[in-house]
Amino acid sequence: MRLPTLIVLLTALAGALLSACGNGGGESLLHKKTWVVGVRPDLPGLGLRRPDGTFEGFDIDVARYIARDLGRMVTFVPVLAADRIPALETKKADLVLATLSVTPERKTRIAFAGPYLTSYQDVLVRDDMRGVTGLRDLKGRRFCAVEGSDTTKRLMAVRGMTAALVPAKDYDRCMSLIRANGVDAITTNDVILAGLAKRAGGGMRLIGAQISEQNSGIGMRRGDPDGCEALNGAITRMYQDGTTAALLRKWFGGTGLDRRPIVEVPQFEGCL
Repeated sequence: MRLPTLIVLLTALAGALLSACGNGGGESLLHKKTWVVGVRPDLPGLGLRRPDGTFEGFDIDVARYIARDLGRMVTFVPVLAADRIPALETKKADLVLATLSVTPERKTRIAFAGPYLTSYQDVLVRDDMRGVTGLRDLKGRRFCAVEGSDTTKRLMAVRGMTAALVPAKDYDRCMSLIRANGVDAITTNDVILAGLAKRAGGGMRLIGAQISEQNSGIGMRRGDPDGCEALNGAITRMYQDGTTAALLRKWFGGTGLDRRPIVEVPQFEGCL
């Protein structure tokens, strides 16, 4: 083979490899008619699998709104906390809407559109714990720690805070533990805790700790800036037409979270 021809072939090959790296080795979301979305099956009010196998909750409705806005169909697959990022990496899901907080560590593995919701980390306790009015009252107590969630890390980062962590697979197990006095408290995003408390039908309360602000984003594979920008556009319209406020009333009415002011679209992550 002549040298000029070889150079042309090698240049073309290098370009193809760079292109594959740039788009995450796969096609854009915009090239698909149906998106597979990973959602939580265990969080009432956010993502819950019904007995018939279908899903309901705030995140489910957000996914449906965004897909409809962009002219796509959606199907759902269940992902627990520890499954969310692997579901994207193994291509089990195209997107993940599952209370996935945007963190620097996660951004080294996946990309984020949004965030689509800003919430705050809080603490859930039993009503009979009357002496607990703030986080300091829970120093040294037993907290449920769900596998794959980083909320207990943020709890332990609070200055002077100590806690005994009791592991659990999911929040259903946490609720069983707190009812049986196996743990004293559960900490995670207030929207998760509000859904759990509402389903419990009484006997539980949030203490209003606001440990840290949490931005729930749409997890996606890296290298799809066009798809990311399209998702951000749909999120913007969801806020502007009042859908976000309506969904908060629908799923968290009576918990206090439905009264949270929805002022503006959250500040988006950059689409890389």
